[in-house]
Amino acid sequence: MEKSETYIHAPNKSIRAANGITYAYRELGKKTGIPIIFFTHLSANLDNWDPRIIDGIAKQHWVITFDNKGVGLSSGQVPGTIKEMAEDAIAFIKALGFRQIDILSLSMGGMIAQVLLELEPSLVRKVILTGTGPRGGKGIENVTKISNQDLVRAIFTLTDVKTYLFFTRTPNGKRKAKEFLARIKERKQNRDKMISLKGYRAQLRAINNWGKSNPADLSKITQPTLVVNGDADRMVPTENSYDLVKRLPNSKLVIYEDAGHGSIFQYHEEFTKEVIEFLGK
Repeated sequence: MEKSETYIHAPNKSIRAANGITYAYRELGKKTGIPIIFFTHLSANLDNWDPRIIDGIAKQHWVITFDNKGVGLSSGQVPGTIKEMAEDAIAFIKALGFRQIDILSLSMGGMIAQVLLELEPSLVRKVILTGTGPRGGKGIENVTKISNQDLVRAIFTLTDVKTYLFFTRTPNGKRKAKEFLARIKERKQNRDKMISLKGYRAQLRAINNWGKSNPADLSKITQPTLVVNGDADRMVPTENSYDLVKRLPNSKLVIYEDAGHGSIFQYHEEFTKEVIEFLGK
């Protein structure tokens, strides 16, 4: 790949939507066909996506990552609900002029994707839900507690919190965590801005409320859906992935061994192949 064709060198772009918000985004791959939009996790910005996954998928598809409203280089204030985040994602997608997209989502991004599918079902062709769960899913209301506990651990051990939140504590998990953290630091110039503490707390509240809300009727989501997780997800317990597949009528489940919330980063090669096969030509 040439420099211009890799995620770590993809320029930061921006577009102003009808809602008055300017969204920051990056894109990679040939700009034809149905684009795949990446919906990211709690506190994440453009730099938190694994460049190996982006580069691998972009060989076959038009890939777009973006900052949610109020996050990183995007303007505005972080919304307090998952529904508002979904509405913001729709505003971004429509600003780019797309009539149909595919979605690849992780964690909170998967919650946003589920609401978007309720609000604008015709906008989505296929969806990938990783490390996520349904509204009212088991243990999701504990994300705040787990995140805060691991943040304290990370501070005391001078470690990136994702080491604890995203990976198992086995020798393999620890090694994969180090490899992933090195990959997301490969971009040296024009990096994104970190989320503010206020924005982070707003996202935590939104996830907490999602976990406490009444379940949705997922049988209405008929799009082909790929559900992926590790067998030891502490943040959004793995049983939520099994629950999603039971309730989504057109879904497939992939569970990776000895992997946690960041299973797609741990198994980035296998996951990239799975995504390309699922999306098709």
